[in-house]
Amino acid sequence: MSGSSDPRLTVGLIGLGNMGAPVAERILAAGFPLVVYNRTPEKARSFETRGAVVAETPQDVVRQSDIVLTSLADDSALEDVAAVVLGSARAGTILADMSTVSPAASARVAALADAASVSYLRAPVSGNPSVVRAGNLTFMVSGPPHAFERAEHVIRAIGPTIHYLGEEEEARVVKLAVNLMIAGLAQLMSEALVLGESAGVARATLLDVMGNSAAGAPFVKYKTEPLLRNDFSATFTTALMEKDVDLVLDVAADANVELPLAGAIKLLLRAAIDGGYADQDFMALFLQLRKAAGLDAAGRLSRMGV
Repeated sequence: MSGSSDPRLTVGLIGLGNMGAPVAERILAAGFPLVVYNRTPEKARSFETRGAVVAETPQDVVRQSDIVLTSLADDSALEDVAAVVLGSARAGTILADMSTVSPAASARVAALADAASVSYLRAPVSGNPSVVRAGNLTFMVSGPPHAFERAEHVIRAIGPTIHYLGEEEEARVVKLAVNLMIAGLAQLMSEALVLGESAGVARATLLDVMGNSAAGAPFVKYKTEPLLRNDFSATFTTALMEKDVDLVLDVAADANVELPLAGAIKLLLRAAIDGGYADQDFMALFLQLRKAAGLDAAGRLSRMGV
């Protein structure tokens, strides 16, 4: 769908965390007027020198903006912030939420938006802060077509790949489906690495072969360098991935659909969290599996008698 959005739309952004900050950078680079709010004022002030207007409250953001962007941690955060936005927005304002949340919570926000004459776009993303900064973020969007047409230039300034999926909660379901695949790939990579290392094959060799095989998805290549450095600093935490898989299982239960592998991945993520890896990158599934296999940091079997 090709948009006819006015590039001079004023964009509001609530939250300048790991994803919000690079999103703000791209909006400013594209020349859109930007109004920002962050609970920690110092983060917002750094954008003031780049041309953004710093609002004192979320309500001030909404009153000055044609489109308000949010990227939040979970259902309750979305519903809390949406209540503030929708309570202050002018009729015709667009709320575009980039969070990964349940279709049920999103549908509740949609009902409130409709009552407030606000157009609501579900716009979850695939990517992390470095992907945003590189200009490679992917959007999954659903909501009113007229709102998407009006907001498309803003969305495309943040990330060039946009999949418009329908008028209701389609984007929420597709985003959860993608995250389920990513969680599954992380576990399969972990198992393949533990299998190879237990037989004495170097991790670098394994990853090189994986990346250049039929299984060499972009995710495999993206995770190769951190794995070689033993770097498990979070681009997306194990705890957050468990949250998303819980959402997948909830949607499946509502639809009376059985997802046996998703259930197994939930248990594996929970084991990694219980093992102390909640705040590390979800590729810590590998650390948990390696520990259970008795492999030391170099990938050698360390258990006596094995």
